[in-house]
Amino acid sequence: TMAADRMALLEQVATAAHAGDVDFLRAAVKTMAEALMELEVAAKLGARPHERTADRTGYRNGHREREWDTRAGTVALEIPRLRRGSYFPDWLLEPRRRAERALFAVVAEAYVLGVSTRKVDALVRTLGIDGISKSEVSRLCGELDRSVRAFRERRLDEHRYPYLWLDAKVEKVREGGRIVSMALLVAIAVNERGEREVLGLDLAAGETGAGWTAFLRSLVGRGLTGVRLVTSDAHVGLREAIRSTLLGAAWQRCRTHTMRDVLAHVPKDGQGMVAAFARTIWAQPDAASAHAQLGRIAEHLASSFPRAAEVLLGAEEDVLAYAAFPREHWQKVWSTNPLERLNRELARRNDVVGIFPNRDALVRLAGALLAEQHDEWLTADKRYLPQASITRMLGGLANPTLGELLKEGAAV
Repeated sequence: TMAADRMALLEQVATAAHAGDVDFLRAAVKTMAEALMELEVAAKLGARPHERTADRTGYRNGHREREWDTRAGTVALEIPRLRRGSYFPDWLLEPRRRAERALFAVVAEAYVLGVSTRKVDALVRTLGIDGISKSEVSRLCGELDRSVRAFRERRLDEHRYPYLWLDAKVEKVREGGRIVSMALLVAIAVNERGEREVLGLDLAAGETGAGWTAFLRSLVGRGLTGVRLVTSDAHVGLREAIRSTLLGAAWQRCRTHTMRDVLAHVPKDGQGMVAAFARTIWAQPDAASAHAQLGRIAEHLASSFPRAAEVLLGAEEDVLAYAAFPREHWQKVWSTNPLERLNRELARRNDVVGIFPNRDALVRLAGALLAEQHDEWLTADKRYLPQASITRMLGGLANPTLGELLKEGAAV
């Protein structure tokens, strides 16, 4: 029974603890946690692995690795994944633990480095870290850095990633006695299973072509393949970086940012009307209709707002690139909106700090937050895009069984 299994595992850990064998204890803790997760998944699915039962409600789909900090050391847990739905052991892992620790570490580091600002001083009092030692801060930062480094350097060759979104946020960092602006580059993607992932992050001196090229090359070096469409704003140098590193990928200029560029050349009292007309472009059922509608709107704009019409026509091919892809994907890929919530969360945490004491502190906090968002996406109840439609687009099976695809296709 489940109760008997739990008791046997607890006795194993107790024996290891009594013997003082740290390595064995760490292995026993891992064994116990993974066995308890398997028991929980078995109860959720109505069957153990490979068991045939009339009560089965779903199937397993391998595992994903997640680090777990314990008193016996860091344990690499194998968390079960499900074909449908999600599983996350809330009783074992706290989804927001790393990000909160990273925020604490940034404030503590600023404190011990003597970076005195009103924000830092207030946070030190709120968090109760007045008097924390340099060695304690160093230990905490080291733990977090190892976790973030593993996330940033993980291999990406398990899946193909047909859709990629890129964006940058400017943050202030202390460096060489000055406060400088750094660009935090972020890449998210949808894999061939329809799941969203955070692929990586990097820091650059600015949103330059060189910075973007180095970042994209690092993703390719880690195994990024299969990119069909990249969605981003029209950052300087970014389009050339995409062209030189992601061969064969189309570029989708973000619809939202394009409209901002168009409306910048329209007086405020006319912006609402122009925006309403422009939205009809993306309401069209196919590529030919969208191009025709964009042409008609640009023609109407030309008499009153010639510069706005010029910007719209100049963006035509890139802002309508989405139309070459499955229609059920359009709303998700024609803008950088999939990154917006992530950006708001980054801004909320980063604004608490204001000015980062160094580059490492910024990477530590952003990396911890992005790693946790990545985990949440992979355990979401619903996939971001239907896997069946991605599989059809890619022209073959992804990783699941044919039976799973047929079931999902019937459900879509």
